[in-house]
Amino acid sequence: MTNLLSILLMAAPQGGTGKSNPLTSLLPFLLIIVVIYFFMIRPQSKKAKQAKLFKEEIKKGDKIVTIGGIIGKIIEVRENEFMIEVGEGVKLNIMKDAVSMESTNFINNKK
Repeated sequence: MTNLLSILLMAAPQGGTGKSNPLTSLLPFLLIIVVIYFFMIRPQSKKAKQAKLFKEEIKKGDKIVTIGGIIGKIIEVRENEFMIEVGEGVKLNIMKDAVSMESTNFINNKK
């Protein structure tokens, strides 16, 4: 491993010419990009994919919590919105994007 690392990170040639391997100057930037991808971009896209799947699986009768904190029961599913009942006879149309992914956890903990 150290042998491979020493090849990749060749020191500047002896003799004072001042020229260095271009890979050594690009390596820190490449490492930063890889770290950003694995610790920020990839988890965020994975979470967005899970949220989309969660919202597509919601069906009539499910209890949900909106991102605004409104708790309701799905009474009708449409293409881009839900109709929820938040009280007796009180119905709201909400966009699918307004449903919080953590809604089932909140409702289960409330019982």
